Amino acid sequence: MVTLPRDGGPAATAGDAMAVVDESGNVTGWSEGARLLTGHTAEDVTGRPASELVAGEPAAAWRALLTHGDAVVAVRHKDGRRLELALRMCPLRSGRERRPGFVVTATPDTGERVLGELAFKQASMSMSIFDTGQRYLRMNDFACQVMGQPETEFRHRYFPDTVENAEHSRGFLRHLEIVAETGQPVHYESWTRSPSGRRMHAWSFEMWPVRDHSGELIGTALAGFDSSEQYWARQRLALLNEAAGSIGTKLDVIQTARELAELAVPRLADFASVDLLDSVLQGEEPGTGPVEGGVELRRVAHHSDTPGVPEAAIDLGSADVYPAFSPPARALATGEPVLTRSGDSGLDLWFAENRARSAKLLEGEDHELSLMAVPLVARGTTLGVAVFVRILTPEHPDAFDPDDVSLAEELSSRAAVCVDNARRYTRERTTALALQRSLLPQVMAGQAAVEFASRYLPALSQAGVGGDWFDVIPLSGTRVALVVGDVVGHGLHASVTMGRLRTAVWTLADVDLPPDELLTHLDDLVGHLAADESAMIGEIGATCLYAVYDPVSRRCTVASAGHPPPVVLFPDGTVKVVEVAAGPMLGVGGLPFEATELDVPEGAVLALYTDGLVEARDVDVDVGTAALCTALAAPAGNLEDTCDNVLKALLPERPADDVALLLARTRALDTDQVAAWDLESDPALVATARQYATEQLTRWGLDEAAFVTELVVSELVTNAIRYGGSPIQLRLIRDRTLICEVSDASSTSPHLRRARTFDEGGRGLLLVAQLTDRWGTRPSGTGKTIWAEQALPVQ
Repeated sequence: MVTLPRDGGPAATAGDAMAVVDESGNVTGWSEGARLLTGHTAEDVTGRPASELVAGEPAAAWRALLTHGDAVVAVRHKDGRRLELALRMCPLRSGRERRPGFVVTATPDTGERVLGELAFKQASMSMSIFDTGQRYLRMNDFACQVMGQPETEFRHRYFPDTVENAEHSRGFLRHLEIVAETGQPVHYESWTRSPSGRRMHAWSFEMWPVRDHSGELIGTALAGFDSSEQYWARQRLALLNEAAGSIGTKLDVIQTARELAELAVPRLADFASVDLLDSVLQGEEPGTGPVEGGVELRRVAHHSDTPGVPEAAIDLGSADVYPAFSPPARALATGEPVLTRSGDSGLDLWFAENRARSAKLLEGEDHELSLMAVPLVARGTTLGVAVFVRILTPEHPDAFDPDDVSLAEELSSRAAVCVDNARRYTRERTTALALQRSLLPQVMAGQAAVEFASRYLPALSQAGVGGDWFDVIPLSGTRVALVVGDVVGHGLHASVTMGRLRTAVWTLADVDLPPDELLTHLDDLVGHLAADESAMIGEIGATCLYAVYDPVSRRCTVASAGHPPPVVLFPDGTVKVVEVAAGPMLGVGGLPFEATELDVPEGAVLALYTDGLVEARDVDVDVGTAALCTALAAPAGNLEDTCDNVLKALLPERPADDVALLLARTRALDTDQVAAWDLESDPALVATARQYATEQLTRWGLDEAAFVTELVVSELVTNAIRYGGSPIQLRLIRDRTLICEVSDASSTSPHLRRARTFDEGGRGLLLVAQLTDRWGTRPSGTGKTIWAEQALPVQ
């Protein structure tokens, strides 16, 4: 028999209750601590079966101690009380390496140890204890449930041998090793499925070192929390935060819809689609109306976690009619999200009537699905519907829940506002662009002074359409006016202002004012417009370049109101920027404009443009102008090709400002197309003037026009002699029409009047107006010129 000391022994000193039990289960040793704990003396129990001390099933307690080495066992006190003791048993070896029995210990604070053991076993989190070699020592019930096997299957096994060889398993092992190596607690998180299930979970582990009474590290303990709810909450917040920067990056309806679908997949759904009403795509105010007979929606975006988007039943850009009972139509009609899944009557009926859609979504797999249809509502208006689909598989069995619906509503609401903003922008841009294009020249009036080509490109930026314009205006005497202007600002107001200024330029050009005087009058007009409308729209500003080219003198007169100067490509290939006094912008008022004259040979190309062509945020205007000169000098077959070359060389893919470009190749009239005579202020020379004109028409082979021309010359020369005075000049020009001009020294312009019956005069201009196609006057350097134009006889 092995005896335990009553006093002075190690066990007594430790305060433990100890007993020795032989292989037969009989008590062979009993300590003083055991007596104090149970009331039984050594004489009472020595030699007797230990099972007599057990209050309960002795065999079960014995198996638990043999299997685990420790157990909570109910023991009878001598006074009959029942004690719950945490017993620990280890084999006792002799010097001859045989096992004479076991040492069983129980501590005096049994109640607290029992409570701790019960708390460990019954904890609502996974708790485990490993030795320093990462082998299992203990597992509570929750840990066994997670791992799917009892504790006996894991005790003393190396952790990697009990799990799959995956990244999260290796990370878990490494953190166990870190605790054993450093003696410091660590935190570890993983996203994985447990061996006992297929659902993915987020796990948060706290690992800490376990030390004995001497402070030596003897193991690692851990507690694992299933933090899936917190994980998904963080994921939802992160998704919403990302949506703030990734949805609505451009004022484009389709782009915004695409961004919503791409953001939702795969973090919220396996497939997402966005369908909109056609009116939204056209920028109009949407109106769904009743959906009893179904509603037609157009697919603008879809995205799938599977390449190729196999779930899409309709193509992008195609329309589909959704019956009233379908989830999208219900969401559209009620303005509330619809959550459904396989087995619900509405969804199954929809699929039953649309086999193609059902087949696409399931694509031959026998899986159920969960579906959310969320209306896109902005400012109380329903624009369309977003559909989110999740395929339910054994690996991913979770259907959409109310939290997912709330998240989808948040994303869809943000996208709906962006779609509505883009719709409004599209409507305003379309209106402004249509207005501007209607105000720009559609067909240029007939003239022969220049051959021209033009381009107008509206800005693709969010600022909207600007107020750029250009014009080619025929003037008297075969001259032509070339105009380019730019209204400050963008949008409808800029387009309307541009139209008003363009009309004003045409009116002033019809008066045939010189370029500098025309800009002065235009500046006054802009000032008046700004004064009238400043309370509503603020300041009005614009730039303008006005050039007049005369194919007879081959000279061009240019004046600028704060506009970039023109560029000339000469026939020899050289390019020159015309030095023009910039002048103030239109609307400044009180400052003069200056005109610049230059000789332009036949075949030269004049380039007029707006600042959007040569200016950009990252390009200096001088650099842009140099690039324009280079592009103009590049070989090209015709002016149309030159326009394309210039735009390609200077503009980015998405210009930030409107661009207007006008290229004009000059023509010149031969000397034999023009005849001029200086006349004295003598009424007797009227007949001579008619003779000059008749002879010249004969040389040109235009005898059929002689009668009308003689009358016109007679009337205009007579008026010049009677009311104008010297110097007087008669000029005939044969071009696309026959032009008769008479200049005199008076600046007073004549006007038509109705002569009374007995008046001797006052009928001359009326005859001229009736016999010619058009007539008019223009100021000249020394007086005025009266001109009349008639069509050439058909040869």
